[in-house]
Amino acid sequence: MQLVDSIRQRRSIRQFLPKPVPDEVIQDIIAEAVWSPSWGNTQQWEMMVVTGDKLTKLKEENKKALFAGQKAQPEIAFPEVWPDAHKARYGEIGKAVLESQATDRDDKEGRLQNTSHMFSFFDAPVLLYFMVDKQLSLEYAVLDVGLILQNVSLLACDKGLGSCIMAVSVMYADIVRKILPVPDNKRLVIGTALGYPDLEAPINNFERQRDLEQVVTWVT
Repeated sequence: MQLVDSIRQRRSIRQFLPKPVPDEVIQDIIAEAVWSPSWGNTQQWEMMVVTGDKLTKLKEENKKALFAGQKAQPEIAFPEVWPDAHKARYGEIGKAVLESQATDRDDKEGRLQNTSHMFSFFDAPVLLYFMVDKQLSLEYAVLDVGLILQNVSLLACDKGLGSCIMAVSVMYADIVRKILPVPDNKRLVIGTALGYPDLEAPINNFERQRDLEQVVTWVT
């Protein structure tokens, strides 16, 4: 697959097939992704691959916390305020997801079920966590994480896999630390779901939009 094809075809996958991903495929993706650029080649990212029983437990505990109304406890604060343009795009994608599931905005039970599915990471067979050392300057460490995360997403697409970068994977950091051996000196940044996409699922096929004119300024 050409690079531009991976860029255009990559999308957030919200329905995965019940098909395991071979360890060697994950290893190949990571082995290539680590060639991502970083500040002074410091390679500030660290990763943890989660599958099997530990992932099942994470899904179960994450959903329990959701239904219990547990307050979010991410180790990097989630954004709470968006400028109007960004808020509009956020609203548009939320609307598209609901419509693809034939769920009305007033259907509280349907929306809760959709949210529950998200908190179980869309039943993905793999969750890849990204961490950084707590001693690092957070802003630039997170920038480096973003660079390698992009490559992971594109490489996954190139190998016929799908991915979904998920804030909910780190929303309950205390649960993650209870289940997984996250070192005390590391900060959880983000997680991404990986797996084979269900290409027939409507939620994986709605039309997406990108703004070009609003985000680019040419200066000569």
